[in-house]
Amino acid sequence: MDGFQAVASTMQSDLPASSQACPLCKSAQAECFCSVNGQHYWRCPDCQLRFLQTNQRLGMEQELAHYQLHNNDPADHGYQSFLLRLAEPLLALLPAHCSGLDYGCGPGPALAQMLAAAGHRMSVYDPLFAAHASVLEQQYDFITCSETAEHFFRPDQEFERLYNMLRPNGWLAVMTTLQTNDSRFANWHYRRDPTHVCFYQTATFAWLADLYQMQLLLPVANVILLHKR
Repeated sequence: MDGFQAVASTMQSDLPASSQACPLCKSAQAECFCSVNGQHYWRCPDCQLRFLQTNQRLGMEQELAHYQLHNNDPADHGYQSFLLRLAEPLLALLPAHCSGLDYGCGPGPALAQMLAAAGHRMSVYDPLFAAHASVLEQQYDFITCSETAEHFFRPDQEFERLYNMLRPNGWLAVMTTLQTNDSRFANWHYRRDPTHVCFYQTATFAWLADLYQMQLLLPVANVILLHKR
C-alpha cells in the first residue's frame, strides 16, 4: 500500500452502491445513511465507522491541491496551541528520550518539532510531503497521527501498520474530530472537507483497542491514546 492512497477509483456515482464493506472491520452489514450533493456516506453497525462511498474519493492530485490550501505553519502560535491538545497528554506519559514517529506530518511537521524540543528523537512520514519509506521499517516508542486518520482509504491496513511499528509499551496518539450525531452529519464541518473519507466514534476506537488488546485513554476531546501493553 502506498501511504494513505490505496488504489481507488475517482468515478462519481449518482446512486449509492447496493452494498459496501466497511474499510475498517470488513463488515458486510454497512448501510448508506446519508447522501449530500451526490456523495454517499455509510455506517458500520459493528465498529461504528462512518465512511464515504469508496468510488467517490478524490484522486491523489486532487487531494494534494486541497492540502496545499491549508496553512499549517509550524511557527504559527495558534496551530501550536491546537497541537498541544495532543502533545501535552502524550508527553505526560512518556519517559525521557523516546523515539517517535509523526505519521501524516504534512508539509510543515510542527508536531514533530514540538516533541523534539521536549527531548524526543523524531522521524516523520507523509505519503505526499515526506514519503521516506525507510522510517516505516523501524519501531518507535510512540507514534502520533494528528488530523490524519480521517484521510485513510484503508484504515484496517493503516492501523495494523501503526500497531506493528510500536514497540511493546508504546503509545499511539491520534487526534481526529469524533463523530457523535448522525442527524447532524450532513451539515457537519468535518464532513465538508472533501479529503475526509473516514469518521470515527469513541466506539470505533474502543473496537480498535479491543482488536489489538490495547489500553484506551481519552484525555481531552478528540484525542485518543492507545497503549500497546
